Amino acid sequence: MKNFKLYILSGLLFVAACKPEIHSPSLSKGTANFSRFIAVGNSLTAGYSNGGLYLEGQLNSYPSIMAKQMAQVGGGAFNQPLFVAGQENGSGYLALTGFDPKTGNPITAPVTTDLAIRGILSVPGFGNVTLYTKYTGDIENYGVPGIKLLNITYAPYGNLNGYFERLLPGNAPTNTTDYLDFVTAKPFTFFADWLGNNDALSYATTGGAGDVLTDKTTFAQLYELSLQQLTLGGAKGVVATIPDVTSIPYFNTVTVAAINAEVKQLAPTAPGIFINALVSGTTYAPRLATASDLIVLTFPTSMIGTIVSTPYGPLPYGLTPYTPVDNQYVLDANEIALTRDYVQSYNNTIKSQAAARGLAVFDAYTYLNNVQLHGLEVDGISLSSAYITGGLFSLDGVHLTPRGYAIIANEFIKAINTTYNANVPLANVASYQGLKFP
Repeated sequence: MKNFKLYILSGLLFVAACKPEIHSPSLSKGTANFSRFIAVGNSLTAGYSNGGLYLEGQLNSYPSIMAKQMAQVGGGAFNQPLFVAGQENGSGYLALTGFDPKTGNPITAPVTTDLAIRGILSVPGFGNVTLYTKYTGDIENYGVPGIKLLNITYAPYGNLNGYFERLLPGNAPTNTTDYLDFVTAKPFTFFADWLGNNDALSYATTGGAGDVLTDKTTFAQLYELSLQQLTLGGAKGVVATIPDVTSIPYFNTVTVAAINAEVKQLAPTAPGIFINALVSGTTYAPRLATASDLIVLTFPTSMIGTIVSTPYGPLPYGLTPYTPVDNQYVLDANEIALTRDYVQSYNNTIKSQAAARGLAVFDAYTYLNNVQLHGLEVDGISLSSAYITGGLFSLDGVHLTPRGYAIIANEFIKAINTTYNANVPLANVASYQGLKFP
């Protein structure tokens, strides 16, 4: 029996000795250098959320989340042009205050206290520009809400965009420094670039009525120029493609089907709602809306059926071909096709220019389309592109929640790790908040 016990004990020791060890790859910057990491881009880069730029959103911008993870592999300080206490609500934003007990629709209210607005500048031939309290510290996050790739070499732009103006030393209308020169004025070792979204988004969100798509050739020329300048000093980086702007909640929450269902109750004999749709070129004509047309989130549905004056007498808004829903509220099927065509061209440029320079690419177009189609589960949390309930998108239906920005940060990091043989750790998505409920 004693020998049997010794046999069992020696067997257990043998098994323990042969137990495989699990080695986690050590954290590494690979061939990248994150000692000064900068981010260039628009509102998404700045941390814009819930229809505004404010301190809480800035603190949860995707570049700041990336920088926290990079710090674990030698990344340096990452300064953002944060709004200060007492002005922490920046431009103002939307807050969710409750839900309508009858319809279940969300109720929002603008936050208008503790803003950082210092004045309004009237620019002849352009309009009013909101000016914000100046920021004078170091900057690594150069995100400017509203900027297009089309604007990056335009010297007077610092007088036309209040978010950019607050970063410049001069006051509007005296600024002459263009955006590309501004972000590359100081040496840096690594960059993230998500410019180009607004070159399509601004057209789409105005229903094709308030802006134009940036010319494809012009986009290609400016994108090549921007990467030439960003990589001039030997810096490496990561770029992102432009999402399919028609896949966001801004275009998929208020639907034609839902409006038509209300119309049936309001006017049972009405065939549906009429829109003024693009035929070709700049020619528009009224027709019935279909499921292929997208209604913007901000469309005031209460307007449907209200009586408006026309050359043919008083008629109900939206219910006749003489009173179609205004262009600004609808991205019709032909406008959708046009937008997607331009975005695909822009993305071909982004991918080819990045490949020519060996840069990492986060394919935001493919990734966000997959999220819209299939949803997402991260760190045990189920997420989707649904408005309010999805957890990814904020109240404006375009920009992200802190949790959404953390997910995007991780996708940038994955692209960096793959291209530069690095092991930058991913952020814990569960530690970032989704939409804030009352």
